[in-house]
Amino acid sequence: MAESSYLTAVRESYDTVAADYVERVPSPAEMDPLSRAMLAVFAELVRTAGPGPVADLGCGPGRVTAYLAGLGVPAFGVDLSPKMVALARHAYPNLRFTEGSMTALETADDELGGILAWYSTHHTPPKWLPAVFAEFHRTLAPGGHLLWGDYVGDERLRPTRGYGRPVSYESYLLPLDRVSGLLERAGFVVTARLEQEPGGRVNRPRACLLARRPEKP
Repeated sequence: MAESSYLTAVRESYDTVAADYVERVPSPAEMDPLSRAMLAVFAELVRTAGPGPVADLGCGPGRVTAYLAGLGVPAFGVDLSPKMVALARHAYPNLRFTEGSMTALETADDELGGILAWYSTHHTPPKWLPAVFAEFHRTLAPGGHLLWGDYVGDERLRPTRGYGRPVSYESYLLPLDRVSGLLERAGFVVTARLEQEPGGRVNRPRACLLARRPEKP
């Protein structure tokens, strides 16, 4: 699938499901304790690292962006779906939300104090992940932190419906070691990893990686 077609599929699908997504996906307060703990650790790390905004990439309706802001993080959100961005702006008018793609961020080099990619990269075909992680590295300041969280496995999913609506996106579940290796090849140092087995409302394994862009010599 060419880059433009996969981005179009993701944009159109999430425009279609945006209102239903808000109704069906739990809020951060309803997340499992380990996921909330990882977000809290990330927030503490980026607060300690120093000034610089934190980008929530693939922010959806902005709930996790707002959660980070409540933890004292200067967060803003970026999403490919205009309808998701509209919902986020309506719900959190005090925060900044913009339309954009992780493949080409409208952010200057070394600008960000932190990056959150929370269940937002699994629609990216694996061949494009190096370009996405290179964008993360380009925009994150030296010493800045990245928190990646997503489903893991070894499977390509082609759903026809999502959140009760027709969708055309695909999902690519990769082994955690492969994601970690791609981050390292992009120039990051992986500092922590958490793997979670299926449980509760979640029927797939998931994982989190904390990574850091090293300081310049």
